[in-house]
Amino acid sequence: MNYLAHVYLSGNHNLLKIGNFMADSIKGNDYEKFDTEIKKGILLHRHIDSFTDSHPIYRKSKHRLHEKYGLYSGVIMDILYDHFLAKNWSIYSDEKLEKYANDFYKLLEANRNILTDKIISMMPYMIARNWFVSYATISGMEMILFQMDYKTKHRANMQEAILELKDFYFEFESEFFLFFEELILSCQYKLKELNGV
Repeated sequence: MNYLAHVYLSGNHNLLKIGNFMADSIKGNDYEKFDTEIKKGILLHRHIDSFTDSHPIYRKSKHRLHEKYGLYSGVIMDILYDHFLAKNWSIYSDEKLEKYANDFYKLLEANRNILTDKIISMMPYMIARNWFVSYATISGMEMILFQMDYKTKHRANMQEAILELKDFYFEFESEFFLFFEELILSCQYKLKELNGV
């Protein structure tokens, strides 16, 4: 799952959202130096990644991309699943996606002092191009995939995955719905475990 899903699956816990959002830039046991709620977010992020990578539905989706995009098929698939979350946002939240996104960007700005350097350098692009809202449209997805591909020096031509998204749209979306329901439940259990409930 990509950024929007990670934040959404953190519930209404602000520091947990931040930890989950920036977890990819925190390696190994480095998470130990953070506040308790940030730590929980990092551990939740790792749980989401592990659950996702091993899930048969997600693997089925990703398999459609593997031959063409190789190692980058997982990165692309994470972004495509965020598209279906954003597009179907009203199913999962009573709050408008635009407000949810703006509130999260403000949360990042207000907590800049605890963010990693990687996140701080990424934030201006993310906010200016409103990634969370952009995920909801095909044109927004093209822009995000192009940006991701730019970071890899265009080794994977990730923006071309829009073709696969269009060709297999119904299959990807159907698989997303099934997978995401299971992921939500798994995260609820993981949060109880992290909170000692």
